[in-house]
Amino acid sequence: MLKIYAIPVSLYCAKLRILLRHKNLQWQEIAPPGGYGSDEYKLTIPSGNLPALMDGDLVLADSEAIAEYLNEKHPNPPMLPTDLNLRAKTRELSRFHDTRLEPDLRVLFPHIVADNRDQNLVNIQSKKISDRLGQLATLIVENTGNELTLADCGYPISFAWIDALAPHMGLKIDWPEPVLSYRKKIKNHAAIAAELSDYVPILKSRLQS
Repeated sequence: MLKIYAIPVSLYCAKLRILLRHKNLQWQEIAPPGGYGSDEYKLTIPSGNLPALMDGDLVLADSEAIAEYLNEKHPNPPMLPTDLNLRAKTRELSRFHDTRLEPDLRVLFPHIVADNRDQNLVNIQSKKISDRLGQLATLIVENTGNELTLADCGYPISFAWIDALAPHMGLKIDWPEPVLSYRKKIKNHAAIAAELSDYVPILKSRLQS
């Protein structure tokens, strides 16, 4: 059985679980020894990243690297298009989440508690996230199929965070129609619906803590 170092509230762990669910793989989640980012955990995972995969002798960190590996090892159902150009565009869409949208969202995490909040920063990030969603609207035009791809696994979790943080922090987010349509389409996939059902209560609990 696959073993995954993970913590419940991690966006990237949730992203990986969507893939695992979609491929009907069995896995065991393990808390990082010593806690996330600890020296003890880094003895096993030098980068300290979550999630991390242990599959036999293979130890692999980074959700994107793990996703690509599992998609090759367990090719059905496939999560990358067979067409070369569409495959490249799918990877572009996936990287956009990890390198553009999610980092601008993550800036807000230290400001979840009202006493620590910089409202000016919140306003700045509202604009940045809205701009990223506008950019996303131009990228998803290429992804017109109905099959779940590697690119689709991260966005539902970040969208859930935006939904939760908007009333909590006073975010003002502009959702382009193509992004709303894309969101509506992918949330109907069983793996995404199942993960969100488990994850959203954890997210809401995190905001109340």
